[in-house]
Amino acid sequence: QVQLVESGGGLVQPGGSLRLSCTASGTIFSIYAMGWYRQAPGKQRASVAAITLCGKTNYTDLVKGRFTISRDNPKNTAYLDMNSLKVEDTAVYYCYVDWISSPISQGVITWGQGTQVTVSS
Repeated sequence: QVQLVESGGGLVQPGGSLRLSCTASGTIFSIYAMGWYRQAPGKQRASVAAITLCGKTNYTDLVKGRFTISRDNPKNTAYLDMNSLKVEDTAVYYCYVDWISSPISQGVITWGQGTQVTVSS
């Protein structure tokens, strides 16, 4: 089993910054990718950013140039630095990890509990 612990959400004014972190623990052989989705009230969950084991990143166009995802592989931790936040970034942010428990096992995706990010003046 793998558990994810998220932190870093909160209330910030437009133009402000926040940093989310996500740490995975458990019987992990390797983590292929980590990332975040977000879900705003009344909307579907949507991808925000992801990073692979080798550091390849991708972002939704809505956050490119404002958000940066990074990863500390030895710590099984990913970070999402969010700058120039907008009201429309308000959502619950869910971390996920795509991992395997052995070299021959299939990948499993585990989700975090979610953290609220509110951008408001």
